Amino acid sequence: MSVHDYRLSVGLLWVLADRLAHRATVSLRSGKSKREFAMTINRRALCGVYGAIAFVALIATWSQNLAYRDNPAASLGSFFRDARVTPGARSITVDIILFFMAAAIFMVLEARKHDIPYVWAYIAGGLLIAISVTFPLFLIARERRLAASGAPEVKVGDAIGLAAIAAISVAAVIFTLRG
Repeated sequence: MSVHDYRLSVGLLWVLADRLAHRATVSLRSGKSKREFAMTINRRALCGVYGAIAFVALIATWSQNLAYRDNPAASLGSFFRDARVTPGARSITVDIILFFMAAAIFMVLEARKHDIPYVWAYIAGGLLIAISVTFPLFLIARERRLAASGAPEVKVGDAIGLAAIAAISVAAVIFTLRG
């Protein structure tokens, strides 16, 4: 992946995230009036974590996907053939496909419940970019809507468990990308 590809990818991610999540405030439509508010530090931190996940996912997935660009005519077929080469590759491929299905259902239902716009853009982006990029972006939009409703925040025990999962996930990504 060239430096230009990284810059383009990062630029597109930030434009998309800014467009979908807006700035530091969110408008919540309730009838005819609009209520503006500031997100709590915890919710902003959570959105930052989701943004970091989306960013790392974009770089990690597309640094591998671009290896198939040398022969565009055969690249998609080669990609899917390679995703079926070993039992491990098949397991992860099926896992991602089924996660995508569950995430798409969740995103549509949550978007309708919380009036989150552009839900089908997140889903299409999951197919065309990577679900590991667009799902965290959707979660940012969702957090912003939940903040408006005063929904409960993450508890300390949950935060500790999620931090452990994050550490294991980062280690697994680094191990996988080292080839």
